[in-house]
Amino acid sequence: MTHLDGVFRREWGPAVAVIARWSGDLGVAEDAVQEACAQALRVWPAEGVPDKPGAWLTTVARNRALDRLRRESARPGKELAAVYERVGASTDAELHPVRDDELRMMFTCAHPALDRSSQLALTLRLISGLTVAEIARALLQSEAAVGQRITRAKNKIRQANIPLRVPPRELLAERTPHVLGCIYSVFTEGYWSTAGPSAIRDELCDEGVRLAGELCALMPDDRDVHALAALVLLHDSRRRTRVDGSSALVPLDEQDRSQWDRGRIARGLEQLRLAEGATGTYLPQAVIAALHATAPTWQQTDWATICLAYDRLLALTDSPVVRANRALAIGFRDGFGAGLAALDDVADDVRLARTNTVASIRADLLRRSGRRAEAADWYRIALRFDSVSAPAAAFLRRRLSECG
Repeated sequence: MTHLDGVFRREWGPAVAVIARWSGDLGVAEDAVQEACAQALRVWPAEGVPDKPGAWLTTVARNRALDRLRRESARPGKELAAVYERVGASTDAELHPVRDDELRMMFTCAHPALDRSSQLALTLRLISGLTVAEIARALLQSEAAVGQRITRAKNKIRQANIPLRVPPRELLAERTPHVLGCIYSVFTEGYWSTAGPSAIRDELCDEGVRLAGELCALMPDDRDVHALAALVLLHDSRRRTRVDGSSALVPLDEQDRSQWDRGRIARGLEQLRLAEGATGTYLPQAVIAALHATAPTWQQTDWATICLAYDRLLALTDSPVVRANRALAIGFRDGFGAGLAALDDVADDVRLARTNTVASIRADLLRRSGRRAEAADWYRIALRFDSVSAPAAAFLRRRLSECG
């Protein structure tokens, strides 16, 4: 079942994108792919996973979509006939998603008729197959609010007849920030999984890297696009060292740097060069990732430049998560006491109320400064949050035991 879950997550976005393009209806597409996954759960355990599971799911989903459209007698005859003609004319070769289907969906969800929060929530649900709970954690919102946003956004697209296509090239720029945010959210959920038994979800990491690369090909002159590509590549270069043989999390200062992917680091640094002059938030983040990726040892990390990059990032975004991570960097640059003082400035931000970000960083700074009893108290507080994934909880318990 765990294996099948990974297959479904990997193939969900491409299948929804293809069925949505054919049917012109996001709701029909999502329901059809869900039904296809349900049928796969009944069939694959006995018959085995097909060689091309994505094509299998898309074929079954297409048939389910056609069945639903036939049942919708209220749909005007000419419109329904046009749908049959468009979908029925498809060949088997078209069942394999074309390269830009998911990007097409991302640009569709970035339509200016939708508000920004709804754009992001809808895209993460349709393209990456994240659950409402996972999206709520990523956006620091309640599940009820996220669910309502997704429903309203799908209804808006249907009622306003928003076309499911990449807009003309002259309109790409206004929607690109949304697409960048979605790609990074997909990658982040894979790299720092917020739910489930695994610390890393490889299929989401791969998808984030792939989509960033395809966006670079689509918009080669956009420096912010290259900055995002640099960021995900440099982070991804460390993916295989983030867990040990027992799937336990390994912090950055304990990772085997000889096992980092030098090819990805080189590609990331080249993308960083192409991103020079970018004005968005991804460039300073990519600089931070590059400084970590190129430091020969943990002790030789350039914390002064990392803090400058965080300062630049804060000038662009008032993110409490950025402020908390900056406090940790200040702790390594100026001393752990200074880091704790900087953390106090963001500790009461209500946007962090559902996360253990402040508690876990405070515990780490206290542990490193030798105040182990206080650190143990904060590790216990960090473990109380419902949003803590199983691997993260195991890591916090390990740190707690080290505090005695």
